[in-house]
Amino acid sequence: MKISELARRAGVTTKAVRYYEALGLLEPERLANGYRTYTEHDVRLVRQIRALHRLGIPVERTRPFLECLAAGSAHADDCPASLATYREAIDELTERIEALTARRTALIANLRVAAHRGSRVVLQEAGPADAGYLVLPADLPVPGDDGAAAHLPGTAVPPLTLHDTAGRPVRLDALGPRRTVIYVYPLTGRPGTDLPEGWNSIPGARGCTPESCGFRDHFQDLLEAGAGRVYGLSSQDTDYQREVVERLGLPFDMLSDPALGLAAALGLPTFEAGGMRLFKRLTLVVRDGVIEHAFYPIFPPDAHAQQVLAWLRENPL
Repeated sequence: MKISELARRAGVTTKAVRYYEALGLLEPERLANGYRTYTEHDVRLVRQIRALHRLGIPVERTRPFLECLAAGSAHADDCPASLATYREAIDELTERIEALTARRTALIANLRVAAHRGSRVVLQEAGPADAGYLVLPADLPVPGDDGAAAHLPGTAVPPLTLHDTAGRPVRLDALGPRRTVIYVYPLTGRPGTDLPEGWNSIPGARGCTPESCGFRDHFQDLLEAGAGRVYGLSSQDTDYQREVVERLGLPFDMLSDPALGLAAALGLPTFEAGGMRLFKRLTLVVRDGVIEHAFYPIFPPDAHAQQVLAWLRENPL
């Protein structure tokens, strides 16, 4: 067969075939007129080179596999030299992963420190006044699943722009291909501010501060499990949220939605308390402008970050 036919059947370009020949990986026969001719064996070799290259093995290092086939083996990796090449590639990849992981860890640490440089509080430390918000009462009512979030998975995120606690506009439908975790909560209590009357008796209302602290403590784990970003989202204004971010030492920003625009656009569940309309607690995993997963109802809130982490690990991209 001609080179064009070989390239078509093997799924490569004729330029790639010429390159393989230049490396000595292919040795086509010559016709009397000087033209090259290729066989079914050549098709198999080129397909093997292509498959190995997709696994990250450089073209020039596929020779042991091709020699294994030439020796009559049924599979290109039946020979000891092929297995040795696999091991070398794995070792090199492991070194690269370890180096990238170390860089990622350092970047996360730098981000966390830089984001809170000049903060009025010590990072990840809470004062005595926070104790009442960090400890959940043992008799909190458990929220039931009323089906209010069943429609969310697979739903497109609306083109809604909210501001974060760094003062930046964030368009929710343009967060990109990485997974974004958005935990939506009703109201974060803070020292000196009373919670709405009967707050503890409302199923799912209490626990916003412990929930945020959970996402803080597991922030690095969430990123390593595949989350590209983490946001908290509530109807409190940005100044209110900014104080919470600083006081709790959160390494991520919060989004302010005082008009509950996201609830209106997506039909998110809300409730009334203290004369305010508030979001019910739920968490969205967003990817490429679509809600991939929704957690609802959420209980207990102080363990929710671990639930999200477990889901990310069980559902890798």
